[in-house]
This record gives sequence, structure tokens and C-alpha cells, in this order.
Amino acid sequence: MKNTIICKVLSLNDLHDTFLSEFNRYQVTNQVLYMENHQYKLKYDHFIDDWDDNKKAQVIHDLRICIDQGGRAIGAFDVSGLAGFANIDGCLFGTKTEYAELPYIHISSERRGCGIGKILFEKCCEEAKKLGARKLYIAAHPSVESQGFYKAMGCDGAVEINEKILSREPLDIQLEKIL
Repeated sequence: MKNTIICKVLSLNDLHDTFLSEFNRYQVTNQVLYMENHQYKLKYDHFIDDWDDNKKAQVIHDLRICIDQGGRAIGAFDVSGLAGFANIDGCLFGTKTEYAELPYIHISSERRGCGIGKILFEKCCEEAKKLGARKLYIAAHPSVESQGFYKAMGCDGAVEINEKILSREPLDIQLEKIL
């Protein structure tokens, strides 16, 4: 029997201090994309992303601020609990004020590969439209796996680069999704 995924817009009450306690951000990266001479190339780069309790507390804080400032936080739940989460910033930007940023979209490591990311991404697109966005802006992790996900979701290189977002994670690849 297929596991049912429920996506819901989260409230501040949902974002209690233990919201991410069972969430497993663990990701091993071996290959990344990088820009050279205006082209993306592949290189070996081994590292591990894994959130400790302090990082989880910071993420919960970020999600609360997002909601306070008119954005959306979205949770994807299965029978075991939180499977993934994302958020859409409420402040539109760009020369036509058409971009909404997708700062976080993460699936717990043991639940990856089950289609949860696609369901969550589609819900994010729906919520971004409700906020008035015409494009979703993503500063995407450079790993081959993350880039494959965004390509499968129909994302392309961002037409407009948000320098403030780029400066937070200069190795991230700046993408957009037309809504």
C-alpha cells in the first residue's frame, strides 16, 4: 500500500521547538556542478550535510520569521510524521516584482526517492502563486542529486540574479521556476 502524503500550510503553533527533532537532513555529496566560463561543469567534491540541534533550532526560527513576514511554511506528512518541509518568502522581488524565494525545501533522508519532494514542490508553487508570484527563485544546493531534482521540476537558470541571496551561499546555483 502506498504511503499517503499530506501537505499543509503550517502555522506558528505548528513550529514548536521540537518540530524538526526527528527530521534527518543527512546528505552525502560526491559531485557538484560549478560555473566556469559561463558553463556548468561537474567536479568531485565530497562533503556531508547533517543538521545538529542548533541548526534545527535556527531553521525553525527562520520558518517562524517567514510566517510573521507574510510568507508560507509547508509541511509534508506521512503516517510516521514529518517527511519534508519548505517555505516561500512573502516578499516578492525582481525588476517586475515577480519572484518569490524558496529558501528551504528538504525531505528527511530516509524518505527521499518516494515522490515527496515533487508533491511538496508543487504545493510551494501553488502557495507562491497565491502570494502573487509569477516565478519561484531557488538558490539550489550544487549537488548532482539536488540539481537533478530541480531540473525534473522544470527549473532553469534564473534570468535575474538576486545578489543578496547569492551572497548567502555563493556556491549555490541560482534557479527559477515559471509558475
